[in-house]
Amino acid sequence: MSDNQKVTTPHKAGFVNIVGKPNVGKSTLMNQMIGEKLSIISSKAQTTRHRIMGILNGDDFQIVYSDTPGIMQPAYELHKAMMDFVHTSIEDADVILLVTDMFDSPSVEEIVKPLKKATAKIILLINKIDLVAPEKVEEQKQFWQETLKDQLEIAEILPVSALQGTNTAQIFDLIIKYLPEHPAYYDKEAITDKPERFFAAEMIREQIFVNYTKEIPYCCEVIITSFKDEPTILKIRAEILVERPTQKGILIGHQGEKLKKVGIEARKNMEKFFGKKVFLEQYVKVEPDWRNKKNLLDRLGYQ
Repeated sequence: MSDNQKVTTPHKAGFVNIVGKPNVGKSTLMNQMIGEKLSIISSKAQTTRHRIMGILNGDDFQIVYSDTPGIMQPAYELHKAMMDFVHTSIEDADVILLVTDMFDSPSVEEIVKPLKKATAKIILLINKIDLVAPEKVEEQKQFWQETLKDQLEIAEILPVSALQGTNTAQIFDLIIKYLPEHPAYYDKEAITDKPERFFAAEMIREQIFVNYTKEIPYCCEVIITSFKDEPTILKIRAEILVERPTQKGILIGHQGEKLKKVGIEARKNMEKFFGKKVFLEQYVKVEPDWRNKKNLLDRLGYQ
């Protein structure tokens, strides 16, 4: 066969957006699918607040994954902004990965309602199958088949374990199957659409979720006020917002020990992520009711 007669494989590209209730493993799944830790993970619900894109490139494909906040009933302006990210991700998706898990007992209407107008192919993933017996997996699969058959058009149902990587190869095959032919949307070397300072803030916020309980993780927001990338060191200054002075005291801890621990663990993760030494300064600021201040939320990137 001559060069002119060679068959070329069509290039596929599109947006694969991950949606579902809080704490079902959406962030773990995206990190698994792209092979990079871009979304922070904790055992607490509502850890993800933004729409975070992770880009997987191949010679003949580009998959733009989006991790999104969990579907919920908003209690603050912050939650409304988070749900706006979810609605946008449903509207612009080529493929939707709807994630549930083996322990999820959701209001079906709460899941179905935002997906009613979706035009993308929907793949339902039942996560955390590594934690239950095989017969329970089959029961859950049948439950979703019966529950959604008259409410949503589901292209595929696949039991998975995002943590263990079980059946993630099949997810990839299904995505390629349904992805449209299209040139790459982003540079083929790109792995995300977010700037470096975004991930620095997220690594601090992750440690707040890991090290504190009750309302503290939810009342905090992290702002990177200075990000200086020097040849041998990255100098980062972070400001942590809380809503009340009592929360500030809890966050800092006795003689600053609690906040120091957050900084040490966050810095370790930053050095691994950025590949160089990091000098991190952290300050805590009281900003009353920041979760309900729309103008402030806009400045913080909740748009």
